[in-house]
Amino acid sequence: MELYDISIGARVKHPTMGVGVVYDLDPRTVHVFFKEHGEQPISRSFAGLVTIAPGVEIGQEPLDMEHVKDALREVLEELQMPQRPVEMARKFDGGTLEIKPRDASLKGKEIPIDDFFHKIVMIRDRFRVLEQKVNAHEKLNEQDKVELQQYITRCYGSLTTFNILFEEKADHFIGQKGEAS
Repeated sequence: MELYDISIGARVKHPTMGVGVVYDLDPRTVHVFFKEHGEQPISRSFAGLVTIAPGVEIGQEPLDMEHVKDALREVLEELQMPQRPVEMARKFDGGTLEIKPRDASLKGKEIPIDDFFHKIVMIRDRFRVLEQKVNAHEKLNEQDKVELQQYITRCYGSLTTFNILFEEKADHFIGQKGEAS
């Protein structure tokens, strides 16, 4: 099925990239912005892309780049709003994280695991906002965006150790290989 009845602003769902917003169209390609994957070109002949909400009907005036940027900013602001609450794995409720120095004469530290988990979630959320800001930044070229995105992905990979703390697998950090540990 070819996507010829789609318009700018339409919300679409991709089988692996999730929900995104159409920001540009050309005869062969639908250009979609995804929260987790940034700007992605998708062939109009790709059968896995499904329209879940219609876009705007463009009248006689052509859509200029400033309107597209404004629409993307609105989508990014919407995506920064809290989604659903992130739950810590129940087995750690009320637990503590104990940090012991190698030298037994030195005092260690205990941290409530709930506080530690909250800090991890805050880091994850701030990385997501950083990703969005990088992808939407008007002064960065595509090569710079890709390079910065790769650093962010590597940071996610470094944080996969903490996936054990999350109740839902959907909340896990995912690194370079796309595998949560």
